[in-house]
Amino acid sequence: MIAPSYPTAPAERDRWILQHRGGRAQVDPWKPAGFFVEDERSASLEVIPVATILLTNRECPWRCLMCDLWRHTLQEPTPIGAIPAQLRYALDRLPPARAIKLYNSGSFFDRQAIPPADHEEIALLLCGFERVIVECHPVLVNDSATVFRERLGTPLEVAMGLETVHPEILPRLNKRMTLDSFARAAERLLKSGIALRAFVLVKPPFLREEEAVEWAVRSIEFAFDCGATAVSLIPTRSGNGALDALAEVGDFAPPRLSTLESAHDAGIRLQRGRVFADLWDLERFASCRHCFAPRLARLRQTNLQQIKLPRVQCDYCRANV
Repeated sequence: MIAPSYPTAPAERDRWILQHRGGRAQVDPWKPAGFFVEDERSASLEVIPVATILLTNRECPWRCLMCDLWRHTLQEPTPIGAIPAQLRYALDRLPPARAIKLYNSGSFFDRQAIPPADHEEIALLLCGFERVIVECHPVLVNDSATVFRERLGTPLEVAMGLETVHPEILPRLNKRMTLDSFARAAERLLKSGIALRAFVLVKPPFLREEEAVEWAVRSIEFAFDCGATAVSLIPTRSGNGALDALAEVGDFAPPRLSTLESAHDAGIRLQRGRVFADLWDLERFASCRHCFAPRLARLRQTNLQQIKLPRVQCDYCRANV
């Protein structure tokens, strides 16, 4: 059921989502929002250190229903020179890594977010990495990706948000994307020698808990059909204002931790590529404080080994979780 207050027209949805937003964080365009290094299983099946830099940039032009990344973005175009400055700031403080992700609360090939005038300097700063991963909305995948890959001189991977293949729910997310546009962007990347990974939501709004694993798996399969070598499962999080409003009328609730675990296991069993569970702030999805730590450890090991490990037995919540 759609919340009575949630509009059907895209422009009205934009306004509705904006009306339900809270405040923004104060950000510095010359410093990244965050940076860290963590291990990840690579396409060559090695476990390698991967740096992630969360760039500060102009807010994405789309108003996706589930997005909370706008809270750490600029309301004006990113100044020329700011992104290279952010990279230097983070790289000077990070331990060594073999690959790097530039995640930027939007699209790397959005000219207002990452000025093309900075692409050459960005490429020079990243030339020592074995692989560079950026993210982009399918609509903005164009010749800029190919030109940037040529500048890099190192393998490039683009992460795109598929979110869900559910035919009724995907349009309601207000992402202004279709499965056809995702597939066309994926084909363009692959023809240019650029690798693809996809983001899939576990239990997006308007979906019942008992349907969540099935639709997550369908979405994983679609991503692999499009040529993705990796899929990241993102448990849909509350707290962005819009989803909280939907929660009040029963049209959204975050997934149970067990739902994420089941979707992750099912994706791994496909053996079609790497499937990662997003572990950020995962404790909010746990209903039992006694078994959360071992369950988190199991998910982390499953991410690294890419095999289904035995589920945790909990004497407190009395479940094989």
